[in-house]
Amino acid sequence: MTTSEISESLFTSEYYQNPYPVFERLRRDSPVHEFSFPVGGVRTWMITRYEDVRSVLADQRFSSEGGTWGNSEFRQAGLVSGAGSVLEKSITVVDPPAHTRLRKLAMKAFTPRRVERWRTTVSELVESALDECAARGSFDVMDDYAGVVSSGVLGRILGFRIDRHRELVEALTQAFPSDPELMDQVPEGFARICEYAADLVAEKRKEPGDDLTSALIAAEEDGERLDDEELVAMVAAMIMAGSDTVRAFVGNAALALLDHPRQRRLLHDSPELAGNAVEELLRYEGALTTALFRVTTEDVEIAGTELPKGAPVIAVLLSANRDPEQFRDPDRLDITRDRIRHLGFGHGLHNCLGAALARMEGEIAVPALFRRFPELETAVPREDVRYIENWAMRRLVSLPVATSSADVR
Repeated sequence: MTTSEISESLFTSEYYQNPYPVFERLRRDSPVHEFSFPVGGVRTWMITRYEDVRSVLADQRFSSEGGTWGNSEFRQAGLVSGAGSVLEKSITVVDPPAHTRLRKLAMKAFTPRRVERWRTTVSELVESALDECAARGSFDVMDDYAGVVSSGVLGRILGFRIDRHRELVEALTQAFPSDPELMDQVPEGFARICEYAADLVAEKRKEPGDDLTSALIAAEEDGERLDDEELVAMVAAMIMAGSDTVRAFVGNAALALLDHPRQRRLLHDSPELAGNAVEELLRYEGALTTALFRVTTEDVEIAGTELPKGAPVIAVLLSANRDPEQFRDPDRLDITRDRIRHLGFGHGLHNCLGAALARMEGEIAVPALFRRFPELETAVPREDVRYIENWAMRRLVSLPVATSSADVR
């Protein structure tokens, strides 16, 4: 297959349902692949091999500040993350020294003791959601389980008011639509999330509680604190990254185990494998297809390819995690696999801030689903289970399941 044919296979309906054959061709034939990004036809480079992806994510010449370093074509296409909003100050899209300061302050709130306390919160919400699912007999893993658990955990941890929970879920649905026809609603969804984050910060300034938002407000490093805009950006980023990605991962993990009944039984019979199983499931089918855009701050060579200053770069996490140069038999799910150095949470400066919490949610929620429903099966034909058409996120539209064969349609 030629490079132009590979480019034509990107971001098609077939690609979104199963991108791995395309990734295999890219790693083999065009590991630093130049193509036109579908939004604005922007000249972009896609990086797919494990070592190259890891290198890009750790190299500060590949900036997260697209508005600062991106070429005019990239900026004009509106691809700068958070452009025109408080999200421009988010920890996910700033470079050092601002990033270093924000991360130090944020980590003050992510103490081991606080993270461990969240275990009880996660367990309670998981059991409550499973009770509701059991009462139904058949349910949608995405809406009735993964979505309920992820949004519930985030709400408890950040200190949401319960009366605003539904509108926040609606805003998240706008920001991360399942239907590509609804992409024009994304900016409004982001704006609603930022508005909610601002309200939450204002509330917690007046009445602090035992929650993460209050801890972020109180966090101090060398006499410095997060200002209001930084706090709002931090909370908004956590809402977006901490809810939909966990929902996506739990759904992906559930489907992977439904597709691999021996692995599912092994996890059921050996609960001590839960931690390792989550790492393997993150490698096998993580929630993020790619990292956010990186932009070169100078002319850079990677894997023998010259990239000009201001070049937009996409590092493909799912491709790196299936690279046979890094993982033996990478397309096989094996929850006993050792040395799983996956890139599911990114790498380098922007490695996921909430990785410990996300791991905990996975370690509790995924085994619990199959422990409660050992005979769980899909309630629709397997070919009807579809993924959203989003270039950066790997998430199921829905996953209808039944707790017994009598409930399978």
